Amino acid sequence: MTRMRLRLPATSANLGPGFDTLALALKLCLEIEAEPADEFTIDASGRDAAICAATENNLLLETYRELLAAHGKPVVPLRLRMRNDIPLGMGCGSSAAVRLAAAALASQFGRLGWNRDRILAEACRLEGHPDNAAACWLGGFVASAVNGDQVQAVSFAPPQEWRALIVMPQQALATTASRAVLPAAWPCADVVANLQRVALLTAAFARGEPALLANAMRDRLHQPYRAEVCPLLPKLLPLAGRSGIAGVALSGAGPAVLLLAVSEQAAQEGKALVSAALGASSEAVVLVCELETQPALVETSD
Repeated sequence: MTRMRLRLPATSANLGPGFDTLALALKLCLEIEAEPADEFTIDASGRDAAICAATENNLLLETYRELLAAHGKPVVPLRLRMRNDIPLGMGCGSSAAVRLAAAALASQFGRLGWNRDRILAEACRLEGHPDNAAACWLGGFVASAVNGDQVQAVSFAPPQEWRALIVMPQQALATTASRAVLPAAWPCADVVANLQRVALLTAAFARGEPALLANAMRDRLHQPYRAEVCPLLPKLLPLAGRSGIAGVALSGAGPAVLLLAVSEQAAQEGKALVSAALGASSEAVVLVCELETQPALVETSD
């Protein structure tokens, strides 16, 4: 009996100016073990375990079924054991990780024979943009673009000592709601400013120069508009460049905010800065994690 094991990291996309283009993999993972069964069952643990364990209205199972049906393959029920550490509805790439998992499972148990590039392309098509899925699949700092039916992505490892702080409010936010506040068009000056900072941000990650990040992670295309539905953002943006916090940006479409710290010590000290910026009454949760440099794990065994 064939079994499959997957390990897919969380991601923080956009990274300020890199709207739908740049993303970073984080060491908060979705782990799945799967094997054929008589009916679908899910044994889930970790964050949001009850949501992950539901067999109705489950994005993983729905996507798996849809992919098999689209390619004329019978649906093979699966027994899934799942450990989830990715926050749901926070802009940390949970849907991208799930869609990549569904595509990998469909390829394996539907005998579609997809390689890693095809699995990534299917997940990006379902996501509607490549940044989260590419970073989840490849690991590291990733720049990506869609070229027809293909996804072109380049990944490289950021400095090992850098850390991410993910600051999350109590309430989740749907990506559709976050996109709804964006304008239909932007002034040319704003587009040029973002292009400059995308180039600078990529160079800063490639060379490991944190002093560039405070400016390079500034954005004029989506963050000023999303601040309306992501109230943590305007409170935390002023921390960029202070006491080891190299840069600050909305995590994906929000509502969580990403702070990049230059070291583990700076990250721990940054938690105090976050608390002071948000005030004593804030119920925000702060997670500190390493940056994931390895690609998603896909293993099969008999």
